[in-house]
Amino acid sequence: MKTKVLVTGSNGQLGQCLQSLALQTDFEFSFFNSTTLDISSKENINTIFNSTYDFCINCAAYTAVDKAEEEKEKANLINNIAVRNIAESCKTNNITLIHISTDFVFNGNKTEPYHENDETKPISVYGQTKLDGEKAIQDTLKQHFIIRTSWLYSQFGNNFLKSMLNLAKTRSTLSIVSDQVGTPTYAMDLAKTIIVLIKQNKNHGTYHYSNNGVASWFDFANEIFRRTKTTIELNSIPTSQYPTAANRPHYSVLNKTKLKQNFNVIIPEWEESLETCLKALF
Repeated sequence: MKTKVLVTGSNGQLGQCLQSLALQTDFEFSFFNSTTLDISSKENINTIFNSTYDFCINCAAYTAVDKAEEEKEKANLINNIAVRNIAESCKTNNITLIHISTDFVFNGNKTEPYHENDETKPISVYGQTKLDGEKAIQDTLKQHFIIRTSWLYSQFGNNFLKSMLNLAKTRSTLSIVSDQVGTPTYAMDLAKTIIVLIKQNKNHGTYHYSNNGVASWFDFANEIFRRTKTTIELNSIPTSQYPTAANRPHYSVLNKTKLKQNFNVIIPEWEESLETCLKALF
């Protein structure tokens, strides 16, 4: 019998990466987007989730960080209430849940990489709703993997990489924040790691995954333009000069030791993965 995997949020970056990997696996995937599976509807979830599935990868999320400050109820519905409903349906049907969370569950006051058991203290509505979703899973379902990740980009969807390349077509100069530090993460690398978790299906719990290394948004932009040989003047600015509705962690580098030790995962450096993504993009 093939392992059957249900994927929510299939139109997002990670969902599309999983779709492109699906044929390379022995799994039987069923992909659902927001049209074919409305995760805000418990009835809809219960109709689609059934005991034939072995895993659910929940890629669906409300990710408009700034907009969430105004749309608190909508963000909470998708990132928390719907996640609890998914977890309950997984429990009923004996499905292992793989849920994607975020570095925004931390406040960013540390100066060394965050471990899974470090204190969570979100400083935005988005971060709080994602943390509430994590807790909903932990309270409901033992068979789960929660994967916190950061700064996702890929050849699919909208992301920082594509924004930079598009802006460079019409601008001769750009100002990029340099005092927010984390790690850019290629969504395809995360998708491959999720495949590993499904194959091994052990040591359930919360894990961190990002590419290796440390960068600011300014560093990330600089590397994008260097590797694409784009001529543009880049200015480094502090967050105070680029105010946004939501607060963002100043430091959100994730420690991946637990994942590496439990699953023997090899994690590429972020610059190496950026080059891989650019080749896929062009």
